[in-house]
Amino acid sequence: MTLTGRIGLLATAAALIVGVFAPSWWGIAAVCAVLIALVWVDVVRAGSVRDVAIVREGSESVRLGATATVTLTVTNTGKRTVRGVMRDAWVPSAGAHQTRFPLHLKPGQRQKVTLSLTPTRRGDRGAVRTTIRSVGPLGMAARQGHHLVPWTIRALPPFSSRKHLPSRLARLRELDGRQAILQRGEGTEFDSLREYVAGDDVRSIDWRATARASDVMVRTWRPERDRRIIIVLDTGRTSAGRVGDAPRLDAGMDAALLLAVLASRAGDRVDFVAYDRTTRASVAGVGATQLLPTLVNAMAPLSPVLAESDTRGMVSEVLRRAKQRALVVVITPLEPAAIEAGLIPALPALTARHRVIVASVADPTIAELARGRGDRNAVYAAAAAERTIADRTRVAAVLTKAGVTVVDHTPEELPPALADTYIDLKAAGKL
Repeated sequence: MTLTGRIGLLATAAALIVGVFAPSWWGIAAVCAVLIALVWVDVVRAGSVRDVAIVREGSESVRLGATATVTLTVTNTGKRTVRGVMRDAWVPSAGAHQTRFPLHLKPGQRQKVTLSLTPTRRGDRGAVRTTIRSVGPLGMAARQGHHLVPWTIRALPPFSSRKHLPSRLARLRELDGRQAILQRGEGTEFDSLREYVAGDDVRSIDWRATARASDVMVRTWRPERDRRIIIVLDTGRTSAGRVGDAPRLDAGMDAALLLAVLASRAGDRVDFVAYDRTTRASVAGVGATQLLPTLVNAMAPLSPVLAESDTRGMVSEVLRRAKQRALVVVITPLEPAAIEAGLIPALPALTARHRVIVASVADPTIAELARGRGDRNAVYAAAAAERTIADRTRVAAVLTKAGVTVVDHTPEELPPALADTYIDLKAAGKL
């Protein structure tokens, strides 16, 4: 039971009357008795909250930043009219626009209310409880109770780098249709024969075809399709560092999504693993049409684990999955201490069988600090930033010397840069 503002106003007015016309204990007792009687009558005649049935339906997932709608169908199964207000409570990060709705339900009547949600954080965002306050006919008091009507909205990664997909697909189409390579590489397959022209490599001459033809014939090759791409997303403590308004993990997801969609459109098989000290998410053996929805659903609930990643375990997981040569893309912060202690010692086992790319999210603030010269504090900050840049450059050089391709860019630049690196490797027949 709850009291309304109307009973408060009435009690104030009664106190003034008693104070002026009947300033005694009997006057106070009489007024209190009347107020209690009015409250009791209102509570008794108010519609029962327990007799309200609620059914929820609507969206179950939405891209982060977009708006989803959830509809509640409220039915009065009791014998009295339910008039009042309903509050549908969600976790704050669900981004509910309006949570309070007026109700006026006669017996057997049904009412629908629509709730709009714009999640502010990725992951599963759930409804907490639905509270109904049923006010009596006098408006003095109300019955109040809550219903548990579970529902979860999954906020998916926004895939902001989708805008880069058309231009990279155009490059892939050009690569697949127009480019014939005269030199066979480990990632190429036979394309066609054509006549020899001045400047062609004599090693590409097909002597058997030349013997059957009237001209000298050369073989051409094209980038091989149906290659294996394994994307490994590091969800350890270093991925929790924030760059701008989001953690590095989210920027890594965006780059992984663009690369995965691009590679699947190129005819390659894409696997995904999120790993820190154990596998947090895994996608394997999914066709091109279902790859994107499967990936975003697998990524949505991921969050950084505040523990050092087990790089040797990560490498073992990749080797277990890929028995034949593949392109392994490890998306991990290029933090010198973590890379030198974890990834570099484990690299030989990986590079011996696979081509490896290490993709890292760079913080643009570091470059800004390195340019600071305004005062003494700015100079100290610039010196620290230059040291950080030098350490990252040194680690990148060590990785490159070990046969790893390093892609280190800001969150906005990393997805297209990683996609371009993949296309360049494919064009060169190095996958």
